[in-house]
Amino acid sequence: MNQALFVQGRQVTPQDVGRIRELMATNPNWSRRRLSKVLSEEWNWRNGAGRLKDMATRTLLLKLEARGLIHLPPCRQKASNRMTGRGLPRQNWDSTPVEGKLGDLGPLTVREVSSDTIARVRFAAALAEFHYLGFRGTVGENLQYTLTDGRGQLLACLLFGAAAWKCRARDEFVGWTPEQRQRHLHRVANNTRFLILPFVRVPHLASWILGSVTRRLSADWKKKYGHGIALVETFVERDRFAGTSYKAANWVYVGSTTGRSRQDRHFTLRVPVKDVYCYPLERRFRRELSS
Repeated sequence: MNQALFVQGRQVTPQDVGRIRELMATNPNWSRRRLSKVLSEEWNWRNGAGRLKDMATRTLLLKLEARGLIHLPPCRQKASNRMTGRGLPRQNWDSTPVEGKLGDLGPLTVREVSSDTIARVRFAAALAEFHYLGFRGTVGENLQYTLTDGRGQLLACLLFGAAAWKCRARDEFVGWTPEQRQRHLHRVANNTRFLILPFVRVPHLASWILGSVTRRLSADWKKKYGHGIALVETFVERDRFAGTSYKAANWVYVGSTTGRSRQDRHFTLRVPVKDVYCYPLERRFRRELSS
Protein backbone atom coordinates (compact mmCIF):
# COMPACT_ATOMS: atom_id res chain seq x y z
CA MET A 1 0.00 0.00 0.00
CA ASN A 2 1.67 3.20 -1.22
CA GLN A 3 -1.08 5.79 -0.87
CA ALA A 4 -3.91 6.71 1.47
CA LEU A 5 -7.33 5.07 1.18
CA PHE A 6 -10.75 6.25 2.30
CA VAL A 7 -12.36 3.43 4.29
CA GLN A 8 -15.46 3.54 6.51
CA GLY A 9 -15.56 7.32 6.21
CA ARG A 10 -11.93 7.71 7.39
CA GLN A 11 -8.66 8.27 5.60
CA VAL A 12 -6.30 5.36 6.16
CA THR A 13 -2.63 6.02 5.44
CA PRO A 14 0.20 3.52 4.86
CA GLN A 15 1.40 4.49 8.35
CA ASP A 16 -1.99 3.50 9.80
CA VAL A 17 -1.78 0.09 8.16
CA GLY A 18 1.76 -0.31 9.46
CA ARG A 19 0.60 0.54 12.97
CA ILE A 20 -2.21 -2.03 12.78
CA ARG A 21 0.23 -4.71 11.70
CA GLU A 22 2.59 -3.70 14.51
CA LEU A 23 -0.14 -3.96 17.15
CA MET A 24 -1.16 -7.42 15.93
CA ALA A 25 2.45 -8.64 15.79
CA THR A 26 3.33 -7.44 19.30
CA ASN A 27 -0.01 -8.51 20.83
CA PRO A 28 -0.85 -11.86 19.22
CA ASN A 29 -3.36 -12.71 21.96
CA TRP A 30 -5.52 -9.67 21.38
CA SER A 31 -9.06 -10.19 20.14
CA ARG A 32 -10.51 -8.19 17.29
CA ARG A 33 -12.55 -6.29 19.83
CA ARG A 34 -9.46 -5.31 21.84
CA LEU A 35 -7.64 -4.26 18.68
CA SER A 36 -10.49 -2.06 17.46
CA LYS A 37 -10.86 -0.41 20.87
CA VAL A 38 -7.15 0.41 21.14
CA LEU A 39 -7.07 1.81 17.61
CA SER A 40 -10.15 3.98 18.07
CA GLU A 41 -8.53 5.37 21.25
CA GLU A 42 -5.21 6.02 19.51
CA TRP A 43 -6.97 7.75 16.62
CA ASN A 44 -9.35 9.50 19.02
CA TRP A 45 -12.04 8.51 16.52
CA ARG A 46 -15.32 9.59 18.07
CA ASN A 47 -18.82 10.39 16.92
CA GLY A 48 -20.43 13.78 17.41
CA ALA A 49 -21.55 12.80 20.91
CA GLY A 50 -17.97 12.01 21.93
CA ARG A 51 -18.29 8.20 21.99
CA LEU A 52 -15.43 6.11 20.64
CA LYS A 53 -16.23 4.57 17.26
CA ASP A 54 -14.85 1.14 18.09
CA MET A 55 -17.54 -0.67 16.05
CA ALA A 56 -16.74 1.50 13.03
CA THR A 57 -13.06 0.69 13.61
CA ARG A 58 -13.87 -3.02 13.62
CA THR A 59 -15.70 -2.67 10.30
CA LEU A 60 -12.76 -0.71 8.92
CA LEU A 61 -10.42 -3.57 9.89
CA LEU A 62 -12.64 -6.09 8.11
CA LYS A 63 -12.55 -3.97 4.96
CA LEU A 64 -8.78 -3.71 5.12
CA GLU A 65 -8.58 -7.50 5.48
CA ALA A 66 -10.89 -7.91 2.47
CA ARG A 67 -8.41 -5.83 0.46
CA GLY A 68 -5.58 -8.13 1.55
CA LEU A 69 -3.80 -5.41 3.53
CA ILE A 70 -3.97 -7.11 6.94
CA HIS A 71 -4.78 -10.54 8.38
CA LEU A 72 -6.97 -10.32 11.46
CA PRO A 73 -6.90 -12.84 14.33
CA PRO A 74 -9.64 -15.50 14.19
CA CYS A 75 -13.07 -14.65 15.56
CA ARG A 76 -13.39 -15.85 19.15
CA GLN A 77 -17.15 -15.77 19.32
CA LYS A 78 -19.39 -17.41 16.78
CA ALA A 79 -22.19 -15.12 15.69
CA SER A 80 -25.61 -16.33 16.76
CA ASN A 81 -28.41 -16.64 14.24
CA ARG A 82 -30.55 -13.85 15.61
CA MET A 83 -32.68 -13.78 12.47
CA THR A 84 -34.69 -16.64 13.91
CA GLY A 85 -34.67 -15.20 17.42
CA ARG A 86 -32.17 -17.70 18.80
CA GLY A 87 -30.71 -16.39 22.05
CA LEU A 88 -33.59 -14.02 22.73
CA PRO A 89 -35.78 -14.55 25.81
CA ARG A 90 -39.11 -16.13 24.96
CA GLN A 91 -41.90 -13.56 24.79
CA ASN A 92 -45.56 -13.88 25.63
CA TRP A 93 -47.44 -11.91 23.01
CA ASP A 94 -50.89 -10.53 23.66
CA SER A 95 -52.52 -11.50 20.38
CA THR A 96 -55.88 -9.95 21.16
CA PRO A 97 -56.95 -8.27 17.90
CA VAL A 98 -56.50 -4.51 17.85
CA GLU A 99 -58.99 -3.15 15.34
CA GLY A 100 -61.16 -0.13 14.67
CA LYS A 101 -60.37 3.48 13.91
CA LEU A 102 -57.12 5.22 14.72
CA GLY A 103 -58.90 7.64 17.04
CA ASP A 104 -60.34 4.75 19.05
CA LEU A 105 -56.95 3.43 20.17
CA GLY A 106 -56.61 5.93 22.97
CA PRO A 107 -53.26 7.45 23.91
CA LEU A 108 -50.39 6.04 21.83
CA THR A 109 -46.76 6.23 22.93
CA VAL A 110 -43.78 6.33 20.58
CA ARG A 111 -40.46 5.60 22.33
CA GLU A 112 -36.86 5.35 21.19
CA VAL A 113 -35.67 2.25 23.07
CA SER A 114 -32.09 1.56 21.96
CA SER A 115 -30.85 2.47 25.46
CA ASP A 116 -33.56 0.53 27.32
CA THR A 117 -32.41 -3.06 27.82
CA ILE A 118 -35.83 -4.60 28.49
CA ALA A 119 -37.67 -2.73 25.72
CA ARG A 120 -34.82 -3.39 23.29
CA VAL A 121 -35.04 -7.15 23.85
CA ARG A 122 -38.78 -7.12 23.21
CA PHE A 123 -38.21 -5.01 20.10
CA ALA A 124 -35.67 -7.53 18.77
CA ALA A 125 -37.91 -10.49 19.59
CA ALA A 126 -40.87 -8.95 17.75
CA LEU A 127 -38.82 -8.37 14.59
CA ALA A 128 -37.26 -11.84 14.80
CA GLU A 129 -40.65 -13.52 15.10
CA PHE A 130 -42.96 -11.43 12.94
CA HIS A 131 -40.94 -9.53 10.31
CA TYR A 132 -40.43 -11.40 7.04
CA LEU A 133 -36.73 -10.45 7.02
CA GLY A 134 -36.21 -11.38 10.66
CA PHE A 135 -33.63 -9.55 12.72
CA ARG A 136 -29.85 -9.96 12.91
CA GLY A 137 -29.18 -7.21 15.41
CA THR A 138 -27.71 -3.79 14.72
CA VAL A 139 -24.27 -2.50 13.75
CA GLY A 140 -23.26 1.14 13.74
CA GLU A 141 -25.48 4.14 14.36
CA ASN A 142 -29.13 3.19 14.80
CA LEU A 143 -32.36 4.14 16.53
CA GLN A 144 -35.13 1.75 17.56
CA TYR A 145 -38.71 2.87 18.05
CA THR A 146 -41.70 1.12 19.57
CA LEU A 147 -45.36 2.06 19.53
CA THR A 148 -47.52 1.01 22.45
CA ASP A 149 -51.12 1.69 23.38
CA GLY A 150 -52.54 2.87 26.68
CA ARG A 151 -52.28 -0.63 28.16
CA GLY A 152 -48.62 -0.88 27.23
CA GLN A 153 -49.34 -3.42 24.48
CA LEU A 154 -46.70 -3.38 21.75
CA LEU A 155 -48.24 -2.49 18.40
CA ALA A 156 -45.32 -1.65 16.09
CA CYS A 157 -41.52 -1.44 15.74
CA LEU A 158 -39.33 0.71 13.49
CA LEU A 159 -35.58 0.43 13.02
CA PHE A 160 -33.37 3.10 11.47
CA GLY A 161 -29.72 2.48 10.65
CA ALA A 162 -26.93 3.37 8.27
CA ALA A 163 -27.82 4.39 4.73
CA ALA A 164 -26.90 2.31 1.69
CA TRP A 165 -23.40 3.18 0.49
CA LYS A 166 -24.58 3.48 -3.11
CA CYS A 167 -28.05 3.77 -4.57
CA ARG A 168 -28.41 5.31 -8.01
CA ALA A 169 -32.01 6.42 -7.55
CA ARG A 170 -31.29 8.10 -4.21
CA ASP A 171 -28.02 9.60 -5.35
CA GLU A 172 -29.67 11.17 -8.39
CA PHE A 173 -32.47 12.50 -6.17
CA VAL A 174 -29.93 14.15 -3.86
CA GLY A 175 -27.71 15.30 -6.73
CA TRP A 176 -24.41 14.80 -4.92
CA THR A 177 -21.05 13.67 -6.25
CA PRO A 178 -19.29 10.52 -4.97
CA GLU A 179 -17.00 12.75 -2.92
CA GLN A 180 -19.93 14.63 -1.40
CA ARG A 181 -21.71 11.34 -0.65
CA GLN A 182 -18.58 10.10 1.08
CA ARG A 183 -18.51 13.19 3.31
CA HIS A 184 -22.20 13.40 4.15
CA LEU A 185 -23.65 9.87 4.00
CA HIS A 186 -23.74 9.77 7.81
CA ARG A 187 -26.53 12.35 7.59
CA VAL A 188 -28.79 9.89 5.75
CA ALA A 189 -30.61 7.14 7.67
CA ASN A 190 -32.25 4.00 6.34
CA ASN A 191 -35.57 2.73 7.65
CA THR A 192 -34.47 -0.91 7.52
CA ARG A 193 -37.42 -2.44 9.40
CA PHE A 194 -41.05 -1.42 9.83
CA LEU A 195 -43.32 -3.89 11.57
CA ILE A 196 -46.92 -3.58 12.64
CA LEU A 197 -47.66 -6.70 14.65
CA PRO A 198 -49.97 -9.11 12.81
CA PHE A 199 -52.90 -8.82 15.21
CA VAL A 200 -53.07 -5.01 14.71
CA ARG A 201 -55.40 -3.94 11.90
CA VAL A 202 -56.07 -0.23 12.11
CA PRO A 203 -56.45 1.90 8.94
CA HIS A 204 -53.98 4.79 8.62
CA LEU A 205 -51.93 3.63 11.61
CA ALA A 206 -48.80 2.97 9.52
CA SER A 207 -48.67 6.45 8.01
CA TRP A 208 -49.39 7.98 11.44
CA ILE A 209 -46.43 6.11 12.92
CA LEU A 210 -44.12 7.20 10.10
CA GLY A 211 -45.14 10.80 10.56
CA SER A 212 -44.69 10.67 14.34
CA VAL A 213 -41.23 9.14 14.11
CA THR A 214 -39.84 11.27 11.28
CA ARG A 215 -40.79 14.44 13.15
CA ARG A 216 -38.42 13.52 15.99
CA LEU A 217 -35.84 11.36 14.21
CA SER A 218 -33.18 14.01 13.57
CA ALA A 219 -33.34 15.39 17.11
CA ASP A 220 -33.13 11.88 18.59
CA TRP A 221 -30.17 11.05 16.33
CA LYS A 222 -28.36 14.23 17.36
CA LYS A 223 -28.97 13.50 21.03
CA LYS A 224 -27.45 10.03 20.71
CA TYR A 225 -24.72 10.57 18.09
CA GLY A 226 -24.04 14.30 18.03
CA HIS A 227 -25.33 15.02 14.52
CA GLY A 228 -28.73 15.27 12.92
CA ILE A 229 -30.24 13.57 9.87
CA ALA A 230 -31.14 15.44 6.68
CA LEU A 231 -32.78 12.63 4.69
CA VAL A 232 -34.33 9.23 5.32
CA GLU A 233 -34.51 6.40 2.78
CA THR A 234 -36.20 3.03 2.63
CA PHE A 235 -36.31 0.11 0.20
CA VAL A 236 -39.68 -1.55 -0.43
CA GLU A 237 -39.67 -5.01 -2.00
CA ARG A 238 -41.90 -4.50 -5.03
CA ASP A 239 -43.29 -8.04 -5.29
CA ARG A 240 -44.47 -7.95 -1.66
CA PHE A 241 -45.59 -4.39 -0.98
CA ALA A 242 -46.99 -1.37 -2.80
CA GLY A 243 -45.41 1.24 -0.52
CA THR A 244 -48.88 2.56 0.37
CA SER A 245 -47.96 3.64 3.89
CA TYR A 246 -44.89 5.56 2.75
CA LYS A 247 -46.85 7.29 0.01
CA ALA A 248 -49.56 8.24 2.51
CA ALA A 249 -46.88 9.70 4.80
CA ASN A 250 -45.55 11.84 1.89
CA TRP A 251 -42.37 9.90 1.23
CA VAL A 252 -41.14 10.44 -2.31
CA TYR A 253 -40.71 7.57 -4.76
CA VAL A 254 -37.33 8.22 -6.41
CA GLY A 255 -36.80 5.06 -8.48
CA SER A 256 -35.97 1.41 -8.05
CA THR A 257 -32.99 -0.87 -7.60
CA THR A 258 -31.64 -2.98 -10.44
CA GLY A 259 -32.28 -6.36 -8.82
CA ARG A 260 -28.60 -7.01 -8.15
CA SER A 261 -26.87 -7.61 -4.85
CA ARG A 262 -23.95 -5.40 -3.86
CA GLN A 263 -21.95 -8.63 -3.49
CA ASP A 264 -22.63 -9.56 -7.12
CA ARG A 265 -19.42 -8.76 -8.96
CA HIS A 266 -20.16 -11.01 -11.93
CA PHE A 267 -23.71 -9.83 -12.72
CA THR A 268 -25.23 -13.25 -12.08
CA LEU A 269 -26.89 -12.99 -8.65
CA ARG A 270 -30.47 -11.74 -8.81
CA VAL A 271 -32.30 -10.28 -5.82
CA PRO A 272 -35.79 -8.79 -5.55
CA VAL A 273 -36.29 -5.40 -7.16
CA LYS A 274 -36.99 -2.73 -4.53
CA ASP A 275 -38.68 0.62 -4.88
CA VAL A 276 -36.74 3.44 -3.26
CA TYR A 277 -38.53 6.08 -1.18
CA CYS A 278 -36.98 9.13 0.46
CA TYR A 279 -38.22 11.64 2.99
CA PRO A 280 -36.34 14.94 3.50
CA LEU A 281 -36.03 16.06 7.12
CA GLU A 282 -34.55 19.43 6.20
CA ARG A 283 -35.95 21.90 3.71
CA ARG A 284 -32.53 22.52 2.16
CA PHE A 285 -31.36 18.93 2.37
CA ARG A 286 -29.79 18.97 -1.11
CA ARG A 287 -27.61 21.95 -0.24
CA GLU A 288 -26.68 20.37 3.11
CA LEU A 289 -25.72 17.04 1.53
CA SER A 290 -23.97 18.48 -1.52
CA SER A 291 -21.70 20.97 0.21
